Amino acid sequence: MKEFDEKKNSKNIGKKLESNLSKNEIISKAFEYHLQGNIAEASKYYQFFINKGFKDHRIFLNSGEILKNLGRLEEAEVWIRRAISLKPDYTIAHNNLGNILRAKNKLKEAESCYCKAITLNPDFTKAYYNLSTLTSTDEKKIWQKKLFSESFLKNKSKNDQFNIFFARANILHKKKNFKESAKCLKLANQLKILIYPSNSDSLIKKSKLLLIESNRADLNLNKEKNNLQTIFIVGMPRSGTTLAESIISMNSKVLDLGETNAFERSFKEWKEKKGKFDLYDLYMQRINKKIKSYITTNKWLYNYQYAGIIAKQIPNSKIIYCYRNPLDNILSIYRTNFEKDNEYSSSLIDCANIYLDHRQIMNEYTKRFPENIYDLNYDLLVKNPDKEIKSLINWLGWKWNKAYLKPHLSTRSVFTASDVQIRSKINSKSIGGWKNYKEMLKPAIKIITKDDEYKNL
Repeated sequence: MKEFDEKKNSKNIGKKLESNLSKNEIISKAFEYHLQGNIAEASKYYQFFINKGFKDHRIFLNSGEILKNLGRLEEAEVWIRRAISLKPDYTIAHNNLGNILRAKNKLKEAESCYCKAITLNPDFTKAYYNLSTLTSTDEKKIWQKKLFSESFLKNKSKNDQFNIFFARANILHKKKNFKESAKCLKLANQLKILIYPSNSDSLIKKSKLLLIESNRADLNLNKEKNNLQTIFIVGMPRSGTTLAESIISMNSKVLDLGETNAFERSFKEWKEKKGKFDLYDLYMQRINKKIKSYITTNKWLYNYQYAGIIAKQIPNSKIIYCYRNPLDNILSIYRTNFEKDNEYSSSLIDCANIYLDHRQIMNEYTKRFPENIYDLNYDLLVKNPDKEIKSLINWLGWKWNKAYLKPHLSTRSVFTASDVQIRSKINSKSIGGWKNYKEMLKPAIKIITKDDEYKNL
């Protein structure tokens, strides 16, 4: 097994750690770092533990999760299955195995894993939510009955409660019972925001600071053009970015970096070193170990905040800005139970403010860097994919191939909230869906329609 951080030979890991640590001491250290969010240090101890030949279902599970987050699904699956082999009744491992399988488009197997998790622990609410996002088989009658039972909410934590309400909302939405779905969504998000407060203010502040930063004279590009085409796919969550990435990835020369914040980390490093190093070089150092082809895609959505800096500092860069009807976008965000980040998603008002801020920022960058930024309207894309995809491919300067029209046939792994939808043919089913939730969306509508661009929505 390769080392988690992919930087050093695994034989050297143990040398840097205390060789006389006991099995339990290694576990304790690993968990301590993991809880602190220091994944790099935790990974070293997990690897050290494994290299010493120790076995523990928790270590194997966490190792698998780290590998999954690195995009190494095959290895991740191996370690989570090993965790299950050590502890067959390990509920969370069955659930997490389901998450890996769905990312690999093995939806039936994923569903079986979620059902197994529920069989082992009928109160494991995350598995109910995961099942609610799939197109389920006849087994759904069993778990749905439990999900909607009055007693199911009793003695549940707030985390469990919002998982339940999100899951109920998904089922009700599929049944076109939008009124009851809206009630569940409100309850889910009201609970979630109590635990995960909105980050809208900090996001908007960051956008404005980076806009100012992009005007700095010393950010002018000082690198010659090269053959490496770097594509950044940006926009709001649930705005069609996964579809755009899948279309582009039909090109066999494309290396999909996924949702990596490599540029943001490079920018922070550049600032810390007071510009002594070239920002372009710092970014290339971070992604170079992954490059096996001359086209890369980076789908860290909030790179839209860095669009001006990217346009100035990354030679041969292309920024694909995805956007859609604001109310459809806001509804989709509000309906999604995000695992991490996007804390503003639980407030319709904050979603609306973030949306308008991101439009203002991107409109400014598009005016300043028209050659670097391509506006991809999701609504137009799904209504007329032939025309819009050909236009996009032409802008990229690529040779046309009909395969671009069939991104649902891609075998690549998908880790986003769109992992199920992206396996279907391009369709316009979601357009105008906000009208089914018009009453619920009133706080967002009030804000959005004050903007001249959307006053006639």
